Amino acid sequence: MSWERDPYDQEPEGEDEDGFDYEEDDDAGVEPSVTVEITGLSLYTRHGVTEAERELGQRLVFDVTFELDHCDATLTDRLEDTVDYAAVCEQIALAAQERSYKTLERLCSSIADRLVERFGVVSVRVKATKPEPPIPLPLEGVSVEVWKEV
Repeated sequence: MSWERDPYDQEPEGEDEDGFDYEEDDDAGVEPSVTVEITGLSLYTRHGVTEAERELGQRLVFDVTFELDHCDATLTDRLEDTVDYAAVCEQIALAAQERSYKTLERLCSSIADRLVERFGVVSVRVKATKPEPPIPLPLEGVSVEVWKEV
């Protein structure tokens, strides 16, 4: 097997201001889809069916994935042209800590609705995991995932 360069491969068209080589985009004019994932957001909350869960509270771990309808940052590389991930995390924390729900299903749905409303996401998945659920059997955790599409 030869490792010679294919003569039909074209050389990069140039370098950007940071010195990175780039090639002309064959899909010019086609806007890419942007999916953002936030994983392992650990928050102390007061959700659950039992009074003890709501009174004492417990840690929940959130994984959130969402798609953006329009993201100019793919072209501009400017932070103001995308969603502020820190602001998303703050909204997840607010939704998870401002009131108590009996079910993770309702909590995840509430978080999804908030992200759609505040950030204009077109689809969102919210997964909440109880790493130490009040179940008297050995397990690593219990999770619920809600998916919504606008």
